[in-house]
Amino acid sequence: MLSHLCSYVLPATLALASVSSLAQALEYKAGSLTITDPWVRVPQGSAQAGGGLAITNTGSAPDYLLGGTASGATRVEVHMTSHEGGTAQMRPVEGGVEIKPGETVRLAPGGRHLMFVELKQSLSEGEQVEGTLQFKNAGTVPVKFEVQAATARAPANHMNRH
Repeated sequence: MLSHLCSYVLPATLALASVSSLAQALEYKAGSLTITDPWVRVPQGSAQAGGGLAITNTGSAPDYLLGGTASGATRVEVHMTSHEGGTAQMRPVEGGVEIKPGETVRLAPGGRHLMFVELKQSLSEGEQVEGTLQFKNAGTVPVKFEVQAATARAPANHMNRH
C-alpha cells in the first residue's frame, strides 16, 4: 500500500517543485519593484527583436524603466508602437516608462515593448538570454529573458499570476 501511494505522491511532489522553481525563475525584485516574465521573441528576419515583461511597484514613489542590456544585442530599448497612415511605427520612449505606486505595467509587442537592438547572434526558442533592466531609481537589475516563438504575444509559460 505504501509503495502504491508513493508512486502517486512522489511524481506530484516533483511536478509541484518544478512549477515552483519555474515561477521563481521568472520573478525578480529590486526595492519596491517586482519584475515578472521577461521575454523576447525570435526575430523575424531582422536585426531586432521585440519582447516584454510585467513590473509591479508596491512602493510609495514612482520609478521609470529606462532600457537595459542583453547578451548578443547592442542594447535593449523601451519602444512604443503607433499607427500612422496605415503603417505601424516603433519609436523609443523618451524618459522611459513610468511605473506609478500601486501600478502594474505590462510591456509586449504591439504597444509599449522592449526592443533588442542590433542582435549579434541568433535566438532560439526555449533558451534564456542574460541581461539587465535599467531603472531610474532602482538601478540595474540582472534578469534572464526567455526566448519565445516569433509570433508570441506573451510568454508561453505565463501562469496568469498578475
